[in-house]
Amino acid sequence: MSITNLSAQQLRQAANLKDQIATLEKQLIALTGTKAAAPKATQPAKKKGGMSAAGKARIAAAQKLRWAKIKTAKAAPKAVKPVKKARKKMSAEAKAKIAAAAKARWAKVRAEKAAKK
Repeated sequence: MSITNLSAQQLRQAANLKDQIATLEKQLIALTGTKAAAPKATQPAKKKGGMSAAGKARIAAAQKLRWAKIKTAKAAPKAVKPVKKARKKMSAEAKAKIAAAAKARWAKVRAEKAAKK
């Protein structure tokens, strides 16, 4: 609501309020010895840095393009996966050799530990 749309009574009331505020500020200065800071509501709010409409549009277009690529990749027929090679199985002989070597190593560790005691 602008000041030009106020009635005479509202204008008088606003002037009275302004006078009361001025009186209260004088009393505050008399008590504290310092002037009160202006209320923040009267100061215009600073606009924080933002993004332009063109920047937002570029980002939106790029995102739509990424999603379109993903959707077309899903819709396309899938390529045949290469056949995996069968894993080579270890022979029983090889397993027995490894087990024997491990047993020998642990026997040696236990023997050294017993010798230290």
